[in-house]
Amino acid sequence: MAFSYRTKGVCSRTITFDIKDGCVTDVKFDGGCNGNTKGIANLVEGMPVEEAIRRMEGIQCGFKGTSCPDQLAKALKEATAANE
Repeated sequence: MAFSYRTKGVCSRTITFDIKDGCVTDVKFDGGCNGNTKGIANLVEGMPVEEAIRRMEGIQCGFKGTSCPDQLAKALKEATAANE
């Protein structure tokens, strides 16, 4: 089941992804810094959800107080909470 998350406070607008067998798959950012968001998506592909959250949560982009990786961590937390 694909999840979609509307980002807040960053350049990207939405993040879509899937969770299969407890791992992150098929991450796609709509908007944002193209190379950075593709890099994030490739790095987390197949990574356990909790590990991805641990690594990305709290990362900031400049003075925004959040970032695309932080927003992905928030999206993953929200998706896992919805499935409990």
